[in-house]
Amino acid sequence: MFLGLDNAGKTTLMHVLRDDKVAVHAPTQHPTTEEVVIGKVRFRVSDLGGHRAARELWASYYTSVDAIIFMVDAADRERFPEVKKELDQLLADEALADVPFLIFGNKIDLQEAAPEDELRHALGLIHLTTGKGTTTTKDIRPIEIFMCSVGRKMGISEGFEWLNNNLSI
Repeated sequence: MFLGLDNAGKTTLMHVLRDDKVAVHAPTQHPTTEEVVIGKVRFRVSDLGGHRAARELWASYYTSVDAIIFMVDAADRERFPEVKKELDQLLADEALADVPFLIFGNKIDLQEAAPEDELRHALGLIHLTTGKGTTTTKDIRPIEIFMCSVGRKMGISEGFEWLNNNLSI
């Protein structure tokens, strides 16, 4: 499931994965589900809106989730506290207790984008991420940040490779 605040790049990512095309999209008003193939793995992904009203509907999709792809606009530092609040709520939700979290810091092609260490600190993930390799401890939920530019198609495959290695489905 693709989650994150509005304008983080969720819909653009879905279209890049599905069509290998970058385009400007209107804000997501209604959830959409698509099948995408990444490498040799077929994913069924749901893109849920990130505006405040849409976030209230996120929980109704948790029962069928195998992973969360949480998008962050790394260039919009003013919204980091709001991003942290939403991410903290997701990480604390019992329905997602065993679900891996792939966090993409998007828009690294922009000069004002925060580096990975700053984003990790701003989101309070300094001691929560599990590393960019395969998580070997069954009792630990995989959580990791990968920096990317969806618009330039950079850093995406590394994140999905990590996710594929950490899925337990």
